[in-house]
Amino acid sequence: MRLIADNLQITNPDIEKAVADFRAEPIQELVRACQKAGAHMIDINAGPLPRDGDKKMVFLVNAVQEVSDLPIVLDTTNPQAIEAGLKVAQNKVIINGFSLEPKKLDLILPLAKKYEADIIGYLLNSSGHVLPNADERLQIAVEILTEYQKTGLDKERLIIDPLIVPLIWQDGHLQAGEVLRTIRHLPEILGYPVRTIVGLSNLTAGAGRDPRRLLLEQVYLSMLTAAGLDMVLLNIFHTKTVAAAKAAAALISEKPFAWESL
Repeated sequence: MRLIADNLQITNPDIEKAVADFRAEPIQELVRACQKAGAHMIDINAGPLPRDGDKKMVFLVNAVQEVSDLPIVLDTTNPQAIEAGLKVAQNKVIINGFSLEPKKLDLILPLAKKYEADIIGYLLNSSGHVLPNADERLQIAVEILTEYQKTGLDKERLIIDPLIVPLIWQDGHLQAGEVLRTIRHLPEILGYPVRTIVGLSNLTAGAGRDPRRLLLEQVYLSMLTAAGLDMVLLNIFHTKTVAAAKAAAALISEKPFAWESL
């Protein structure tokens, strides 16, 4: 299980101000802490970046890679910002991401080919809506792979996000089960061991600071691991969730168990 720290978010007021002022220190301090906490990758969640998106993404990527050689995830809906980040990235990059929405197919997916980057495909329909069950998600996965292969990229560069939804949705608890089912069946449906990723914080969105949300994170991440999940975006400072991920991975690993892996 690859743990991707999603702590570097433009919605954090301190990060927002640092980006606005082009001041690297707060960003680099956070990145160092994420790496120390066990992150395998750093997600640069820059939001839509409507103003000076390319300059801000270049600043963010440079700030991160000055203090870390971890792979980065370029997480924005702004294609120009993604390309600006790809141009200056020195470490491995994942583009987050594309779907069957026409603008994303036309403007974001081609960047994966141009820069030979891994890319995340969301299981949304062409209108950008979440599907209600695993069967429909799996059908979208086939369409995502079809569009992806038109680029000529190696299919191993594709990463599928089946999309966790908040539990507070009317069918949120049912959707949680459908995501597990989707992950289990994706390799069979697509015909190869496609990698999968989820944003774990979506599960408890709207729960505020309720401490029970951390228990739900831990339990659900263990279930996701057993279903075959490869990568997770999470708050790397939720230490018990990170510990649960490591324990779950150790229990299903083909390698001999070692206490040191926990």
